[in-house]
Amino acid sequence: MSVPDTPTDGAFAEEWRSWHAGHEAVRAGEHGFLSITGMYWLTAEPQRVAGVPGEWWTGPAGPEVRLAADEELTVDGAVVRGGHAFGDVPEGAGVAAVAGDVVVEVARRGGSDVVRPRDPAAPVRAAYRGTPAYAPDPRWRLTGRFVPFDQPRPTTVGSVVEGLELVHEARGRIEFTVDGRPLALTAFDDGAPDRLLVLFTDATSGVTTYPANRQLEVAEPAADGTVTLDFNRATNLPCAYTAFATCPLPPPENRLPVAVEAGEQQPVG
Repeated sequence: MSVPDTPTDGAFAEEWRSWHAGHEAVRAGEHGFLSITGMYWLTAEPQRVAGVPGEWWTGPAGPEVRLAADEELTVDGAVVRGGHAFGDVPEGAGVAAVAGDVVVEVARRGGSDVVRPRDPAAPVRAAYRGTPAYAPDPRWRLTGRFVPFDQPRPTTVGSVVEGLELVHEARGRIEFTVDGRPLALTAFDDGAPDRLLVLFTDATSGVTTYPANRQLEVAEPAADGTVTLDFNRATNLPCAYTAFATCPLPPPENRLPVAVEAGEQQPVG
């Protein structure tokens, strides 16, 4: 492996534990993805969403909700009665409405609008006891080289939802080695100016790690293209925990033929 300079093992492990505790706190937060209680694909026909006020549908200009006389939502801090049009929700993005303790996520995935209530009392969140992970190991903090594409490439990938296709902007390839073996991963735009996102599987997938995918955030490359791939910080996507997820699958070239024995493992149960 190509390993950059790292802190001492003790400091490295402590830094990892602090990072992972923070990641777990976000995941298990009141309105994190463990709190999702359902996934409702909107059509032109109004429908009720369990535990949420109103009838919901996709209108000519985007998702809409019609509220009964005794119902209300809060949107952008303002109380809404009667009804509300959310406007065009961009692909991959989402907006929120609030109904009591429940946050109603209104998102667009694969060209369709979807509503997902997030309830702090959700059974999955209540039952959550944490995610096991490999012990942090500096050997899996690797140096790679980012080779950008001339232009970002819209790349269609599959989803854990059968038949759903998602499009992500691929910015380039990250080349690296593991035990002298040259490997590469396609890196996607993470929606942040200082970060790349890698989706991958490896020889541990379906054995000790979640079968469908894992993800790794990578800091923006240095001027010479150097990047650090810290696989200790490889994490599960929401689909590892809930059926109400639309997670992307890695592109074929990101299915690594080696066992990446680092990062989060398959959730218990």
